[in-house]
Amino acid sequence: MRPIALMVPLLLGGLLWHGGAAAAPSPHQSIVLASTTSVENSGLLAKILPLFTKKTGIEVKVIAQGTGQALATAARGDADLVLVHDPEAEDRFIAEGHGGERRQIAWNDFIVVGPLADPAHVADGHDAVLGLTAIAAARAPFVSRGDKSGTDAIEKRLWRKAGIDPVTTGGGAWYRDIGGGMGAALNAASAMEAYTLSDRGTWLSFNNKRLLVVVIEGDPVLLNRYDVILLDPVEHPGAKQAAARQLAEWLTSLEGQKAIGAYTIAGEQLFHPSASVPK
Repeated sequence: MRPIALMVPLLLGGLLWHGGAAAAPSPHQSIVLASTTSVENSGLLAKILPLFTKKTGIEVKVIAQGTGQALATAARGDADLVLVHDPEAEDRFIAEGHGGERRQIAWNDFIVVGPLADPAHVADGHDAVLGLTAIAAARAPFVSRGDKSGTDAIEKRLWRKAGIDPVTTGGGAWYRDIGGGMGAALNAASAMEAYTLSDRGTWLSFNNKRLLVVVIEGDPVLLNRYDVILLDPVEHPGAKQAAARQLAEWLTSLEGQKAIGAYTIAGEQLFHPSASVPK
């Protein structure tokens, strides 16, 4: 992966993270984590959450959804904390009074993948906006998640930067909105020999690549930050604050960060600890 030459302001200390480590709750508690599909589909949570449960006795039940749906689930009070990757949507969630404390736990990057034949001639590119512009000009098949996830949000921002409305110019033709998760989008792109935007973690863990390859990577705008957010205790008094806080603090602890960084598939690291964001 090419280095990403972008300084992303870390939230480690920029946003308030009150108090020290919470007292350990009673064993055998359970909490609900509303999480983006990318960290679930990649296998990261299945790898690291048992370590947390073994240490604390707290079981974590995961609801894996797109970021928009995960935040909506938490806003309804159906989760105790969230793990998502769309800073703009997170800002709204906090401004509306649902989120209390936020901290970055990891990062990777987004990539554009596409067919080996590369009908839009974008292979080896490092400018996502130019790449999407070429895909639209070629009317090459493109699969969009269309599920209000963090990945869907950045894809829409990239099209806006390109000055292109793909729904108007290609909806139902070359631009296919599937309204599904990252795994479904990659499967559709593989079957259709189409382009799509993916987070790198899900791509590396995806087993149905067929003729799909990475065609665009290394653009600074493709940095993908993952944040954990506790719910506001006033707005959501039913949330299991103590146990949720313990998970959030474990994810940002040295132990949790090492577990995140140690997760690999075929020797490739899927997620990077928050302190290693490229400068």
